[in-house]
Amino acid sequence: IEITCADTVSELVSRLSSRFGRQPKLPAWARGGAIVGLKDGENSFTRLDRIIDAGAAVSGLWCEDWAGIRETSFGRRLFWDWQWNPRRYPDLPRRIEALHGRGIRFLAYANPYLAVDGPLFAEAAAGGHLALRQDSDHPYAVDFGEFDAGVVDFTREETIKWFAERILGREMLDIGIDGWMADFGEYLPTDVRLASGESPMTVHNRWPVLWAEVNARALKSRGRWGDALFFMRAGFSGVQAHCPLLWAGDQSVDFSRHDGINTVITAALSAGLVGNAYSHSDCGGYTSLGGKVRSAELMQRWYELSAFAPVMRTHEGNRPDDNLQIDSSPELLAGFAAWSRVHEALAPYVAHLCDEASATGLPAQRPLFLHYPDDRNTAAIQDQFLYGRDMLVAPVVEEGASSRRLYVPGGDNWIELWTGRRLEAGWHEVAAPIGRPPVMVREGSSCEGLFGSLEQALAAR
Repeated sequence: IEITCADTVSELVSRLSSRFGRQPKLPAWARGGAIVGLKDGENSFTRLDRIIDAGAAVSGLWCEDWAGIRETSFGRRLFWDWQWNPRRYPDLPRRIEALHGRGIRFLAYANPYLAVDGPLFAEAAAGGHLALRQDSDHPYAVDFGEFDAGVVDFTREETIKWFAERILGREMLDIGIDGWMADFGEYLPTDVRLASGESPMTVHNRWPVLWAEVNARALKSRGRWGDALFFMRAGFSGVQAHCPLLWAGDQSVDFSRHDGINTVITAALSAGLVGNAYSHSDCGGYTSLGGKVRSAELMQRWYELSAFAPVMRTHEGNRPDDNLQIDSSPELLAGFAAWSRVHEALAPYVAHLCDEASATGLPAQRPLFLHYPDDRNTAAIQDQFLYGRDMLVAPVVEEGASSRRLYVPGGDNWIELWTGRRLEAGWHEVAAPIGRPPVMVREGSSCEGLFGSLEQALAAR
């Protein structure tokens, strides 16, 4: 047990960050325009061009289906064999090179499992890289919902080297891939047999740290640390030193309090307090089950939220054909394009937040009490946040709302971004139409000029 003391909450957060390890700064390309998530095979490139033509600021294309897809009752999932699938993406290396020529990065997907019906499973089993069953020397197979997969055993150094080099290195980085969703990491079956001889019950919490370390090792082996980018949803003490970016997991495609859009804010603020400086979400949500699908209102509100995160990334979800996408209508496409430009315009401010995180460990998105600890009203607020020291963002996370309750802390003067109106400390009911979420800027900030340009970025075409 370690006990850490500090005079202020912000200093305590800084000390925790020092203890666990500071994240690298986000790459400049990732904190600019949006990363567009499409899993439509070769048609993804045609759709990307239409999105850019609509005025969107795009920094990356994320195609999680790069290794192929598997249709299940849950929805469109991926084929868990981490090699480029030429049937779905003919000549992918050339496509990636062409994107690079336009200043656009290409991202993919991987996780620490291998489908038993894929060629890499046999290679991993032959090399002793998979966790085993307790009652035999056969690889342990997990049922992930209509398909089985083996568990890559990261308690074995030879396996860490193999996965980092053979898969993340040769199959991904060496064909030009610039990053990926490093999915899972939170799930280790409790009855596997590990190479280290440790109980999986003991290893369970350390598992995501091992997974993060494997990914980081691959980037460093190719000189891409701080340039290529992977992002995770799982963590434990120490993951911060290896994982450069979190995402908030698989939100439901709705406004539900404990599984929808609002949980993105709670996740970011919680993670930031223990040394994870950068968080973001699947713009639009992910999980669509039981007839629940995205509404146009949800999509527009998620655009607004994502623009004020260090990284803005979209996701088509588990049922892309049933759900609205950013290019499903002219209105949705125009809204996405507008907020991607706001995100791009904020890039210099995010660069400042990265410098601050590197120096102090303070997160980009912060609970109000981090800077206003003496104001008791700030302690329980989970639906608005400070974006750095100089912005106060209050996303709309309730369905059908055209206004919302906003708290302004005392001690500084705060000005509404869109109206220029100064609000006194305390609670206010403020207008919040779609396209104008409540955003305040701190008077006297050195970034006032930059913040003043956001209205122009929103309206530009």
